[in-house]
Amino acid sequence: MALLPHPADEDEVTVETRDLFPSHLLFKIESFSLLSKHGIDKYESSEFESSDYKWKLILYPKRRKTETETETEDGTDHISVFLAVSETSSLPACWEVNAVFSIFLFNHKLDNFLSVRGRVRRFHTLKPEWGFSKFIQMETLTNPSNGYLVDDTCVFGAEVFVIKNKGTKECLSLLKVTDSFKREFKISKFSGVGDIWDSEEFEAGDHKWKLSMYPKGNGEEKGRSVSVFLQRIDLERHSSCKKIKADFYVRIKNQPIDGEHCKNGGSSWFSTFRVSLGCSRFISMVDMNDPKKGFVVKDCCIIEVKISIQAGVR
Repeated sequence: MALLPHPADEDEVTVETRDLFPSHLLFKIESFSLLSKHGIDKYESSEFESSDYKWKLILYPKRRKTETETETEDGTDHISVFLAVSETSSLPACWEVNAVFSIFLFNHKLDNFLSVRGRVRRFHTLKPEWGFSKFIQMETLTNPSNGYLVDDTCVFGAEVFVIKNKGTKECLSLLKVTDSFKREFKISKFSGVGDIWDSEEFEAGDHKWKLSMYPKGNGEEKGRSVSVFLQRIDLERHSSCKKIKADFYVRIKNQPIDGEHCKNGGSSWFSTFRVSLGCSRFISMVDMNDPKKGFVVKDCCIIEVKISIQAGVR
């Protein structure tokens, strides 16, 4: 049984056989034994294209040692084969390509290809090529019974599949909270507000907000409770943060200083799917409009908001 290639310099490789021809490069070498006699210790294939990049296969008839090696580990000669990005001068200064590739060797005897595939590799300016310094032993290649070299001819191939970075990127920034934003709004002529009152826009933690109050209730609480909501309104305009976590409260002040305020809030995430938080059943309409409770005095209501930004996701 023929010995398999020995890509020992790869962490993880898959070695298999297949009948299908390589889709990107087929590279035939005639009179293979004359390479060393003619002093050809390195040969680069013609360029081929895959995923909008130019590539080339580089063959070393005598093994190319890795940067950390001084001599072969087992004293055995190997063929080295590497894949390189070509025409790098036309690429951006900080280019990089993530790709998974396979290198093939045709078996004339079995009429199939031996395929060696490594894990995903990052090609970039400082590392424009990856491959196998021990792709196959010279003894295994040149032994006629193995079928890789017939009539002094062998055939290599290559396939490259680029992993294009189109995924979502996200960065969570946790903030050291030092200050909280707090603001009061006075609603005059409360009895004449109608179905909804919106505050003016205000800024807290570099984000824009507004308060909305439904004096006669919202949704299922319509006609029973006062509903109050805090809404982040800059999601489309504010591209730096798709999502933020905020501690907040909203309260309707009891205007006697020693009275109890009606308060609601918590800690939650505001995002494109959750731009508004609050309470439909903030306070009953009966309590809100009871002059003895102190929430509406001289047809004036005071609502207060406090916001502390904890984190942001970019």
